[in-house]
Amino acid sequence: QGVLMTGLGTFAMVQECIQCKGEKCVVRRPVFQLDIDVLCLQKLTHPTVVIPGNVKIKPLNYKWLSRATSFPRHVVEGCVEETIALYSFQLRNGQRLAFAFKDIGVLSCKDGVLCMRFYYDCVTGLESKARWFALLCT
Repeated sequence: QGVLMTGLGTFAMVQECIQCKGEKCVVRRPVFQLDIDVLCLQKLTHPTVVIPGNVKIKPLNYKWLSRATSFPRHVVEGCVEETIALYSFQLRNGQRLAFAFKDIGVLSCKDGVLCMRFYYDCVTGLESKARWFALLCT
């Protein structure tokens, strides 16, 4: 399953079949498919991530976020939209700030490359048997 954050990108969990020592192993790992305005990405490179078509993508659940934060839904939606707009503006103006996602990872720009770096616990939390393969693939 995946979550679309309009104007920023899509977080998803993908499964990959990996061959190791003659054994096939299915590994689950997080991915982030960037979907920022092209003007923001001038002079930046970013990894091309393709989320398979069989992964269900849902929009960000503002109703759940509203309940979790005790803020009205319209306030939560406005905060998310304004935060994404501000981050895009900063990228467009050459500022290379990191964008942290609690318990997931950090979207950061280093040496002209904008990419998502997932936290160790996020990757290993998805995969119980083949954690090291999931870490290497991520």
